[in-house]
Amino acid sequence: MQSLFMQDIEPYFRWRDQYIASEDADSPFYGTQYSEFHYTHAIYNYLIHPQWDDMDSETLYLKILFVDYDEGYAIIEFIGEWNDAIQNDIMFLKRRIIEKMIDKGIHRYILILDNVLNFHSSDDCYYEEWYDEIAEESGWITMLGVSDHIEEEMKTSNLQFYIHFGQQYNQIQWRKHDPAQVFLQVEKAMNAQIKRLRN
Repeated sequence: MQSLFMQDIEPYFRWRDQYIASEDADSPFYGTQYSEFHYTHAIYNYLIHPQWDDMDSETLYLKILFVDYDEGYAIIEFIGEWNDAIQNDIMFLKRRIIEKMIDKGIHRYILILDNVLNFHSSDDCYYEEWYDEIAEESGWITMLGVSDHIEEEMKTSNLQFYIHFGQQYNQIQWRKHDPAQVFLQVEKAMNAQIKRLRN
């Protein structure tokens, strides 16, 4: 991995005319100021683009790309290495970001892992807690862009019991759609998955 490659990867920006987390008073990142010139965040020794948001993990950063409070869903993009085994990244994500969003009525989550290079599993307790907290509101968690090796590692921790991921979700061309269409595509894939499991 070259540092030039890492620092050139920006969060997806084509929905900024519809939503900007730093301008949303209900967002965990409301009021955040970004530099266009100073690279302050790094994953290991590799600098990353300053538009990514910090959740206090040393290896995983994110960007809330879109939130619809009426429909109760959010689309969040990640970059780096998702490390529950050593960094306890799911704890930081759950406590620092997700709990604040749940408090604002967000119960459906689309997580984009296109730029997540590795996943190191631990136990599933935070995922189970997250799932339990949103289930009463017909909530769900999905992941798009999950690499094969990451998917296998997630299955070793039984995360498939709490999160929807797999080929049917990876096939969603989310960059070609607006957020509402992405949401509908995810629901369509999820309904098809549920139907297959029932048959």
